[in-house]
Amino acid sequence: MNLQLYDHDNRARFVTFCTHQCIPVLTNNRFRRIVIDDIDQVRRDTGFRLLAYVRMPEHVHLVIMPPADAELGPPVGDIKRISSLHIHESMDNGNGNLIKRLTIVRDGVKKFALWQRRCYDHNCRTVESVWEKVNYCHNNPVVRGLVKSPEDYRWSSCRAYLGKEDSLLAIDFDV
Repeated sequence: MNLQLYDHDNRARFVTFCTHQCIPVLTNNRFRRIVIDDIDQVRRDTGFRLLAYVRMPEHVHLVIMPPADAELGPPVGDIKRISSLHIHESMDNGNGNLIKRLTIVRDGVKKFALWQRRCYDHNCRTVESVWEKVNYCHNNPVVRGLVKSPEDYRWSSCRAYLGKEDSLLAIDFDV
């Protein structure tokens, strides 16, 4: 059974998007920072509220609330498009093999493809569901063995929830 996704219902959405073929591209601080900065830029441009995030080596999770009059697809597409462009522009000759792995042929044209075309989207129908997804974001690096404790992972919203001043993105705490 397919659940219908709803825009314009003023509820939080849990979104996941992955790199092409789940290649761990986001493993250096330059590429990590680009993704974080582009999330922030698209957030300012579109007005979505950011409740949580985590940037992993090959995927990103977001818990966001689009404005009531907006759809989810355009801001997520903008994040993927802009970050792909910025990462591609920042690659140097040392990334030749990676660029080859991220080059695809679509409609007879070679293209750089940082992200998979699709993303996963879940409607958070209750406040409990929102907090479940926030905690999922924060615990993902621990489960993957990247850190021992969620607050040790710089590339998530956990540090913002703990009131740390070195948090990378401002969080909208009102669910």
